This record gives sequence, structure tokens and C-alpha cells, in this order.
Amino acid sequence: MSLIQTLIIHKFPVLFSILNEIKSNLSFNIQNLNNNDFHEIQSKKNIVIISGEKKKNFQNQINIDLYPVNIQKLIEIINVQFLKNKFNQQNNIKAGRYFINLNSRAMISGDKSLQLTEKEIKIINFLNNIKEPVSVEKLQSEVWGYKSKLETHTVETHVYRLRKKVEKKFKDNFFIISSKNGYKIQE
Repeated sequence: MSLIQTLIIHKFPVLFSILNEIKSNLSFNIQNLNNNDFHEIQSKKNIVIISGEKKKNFQNQINIDLYPVNIQKLIEIINVQFLKNKFNQQNNIKAGRYFINLNSRAMISGDKSLQLTEKEIKIINFLNNIKEPVSVEKLQSEVWGYKSKLETHTVETHVYRLRKKVEKKFKDNFFIISSKNGYKIQE
């Protein structure tokens, strides 16, 4: 399933008119926006904005500083921005009340960031995808690749250390909770 990508053109009527004429040849939708309703737009994931005004703190914005603009080059820049958006969306997951950036292996909440190991990322990602308590044996099998019933405390040790890191950085004792059925990320 492919998500619809939309280029928002804000207060740039000439550009909208040009792109609207060739819209059947574009790999994205275009939309003209004349008002300042950016808060609603910013929450949408598959958009890129070209504005006649520079907006501070607005992601996914393409600035056109040089005139005249080569339309082929502009379309190429827009498509690259859509690819960057897609890449970033695929590599940022929400786990509980945190965001995990899989590229930088960082756990983020507000302005705080915690560096994670590759194994910690795998643990969080696996627990996050299952959404129900996961047994130590299941984690051993799926995250570590252990197929036999080895007597090891590897999982418990890693989860313990991960909990301590989260507790120290974010003052959160309940990120990963345990029950008789296993480990789970608290929603």
C-alpha cells in the first residue's frame, strides 16, 4: 500500500499554476494553500511544502531562493524530499511514550536523548511490535537467535541494563514492565 504524497504550495500562485498544468506527469499530488493553517498540515506525514514565505521550525519545506527555477530540477528536488521523508518515517518508531530513531539508535523524549546499542534497539523493536508480554525464551529465540533451551541470563541482563539506562536518563521505572508472562513495553 502506497501512501499518497502531496506537495503543498503556499502563497506561490505562479508555481501552482505551472505544476497544475503538468500534474498528470507528476508522481505526487499538488495542493494550493493560501491561508496560514500550518498546524494542521504539519501533522501530516507525506507532504512537502514550497512557500513564498520562509517558515521557521517547519519540517519538509523546500526553499526556492534562485529565480528563474528550472522546472525539471525543481521536480527532482521535490521527489528527493519525498524520498527523505519516507526514509525518516520508516526509521522513526514510537515505543511507549518515546520515539526511537533506528538510524542514530537514539531514544528521544522531548529534548532528552539516550544512545542505545544495536541489541537494545532490537529488544525494543521486538517488544514494541508484539504488544503483549514476551517470554524470555521467545526473546532469546527471536532477538538473539538461540534455538535451544540454553540456561542463560542474557535476556534478563540486557533488559535490566536497558531499564537502568532509561530510568537514569528519563526517570522512568516503567518503560519495560515484566509479568509472569514476560516483558512488555508500557503503552
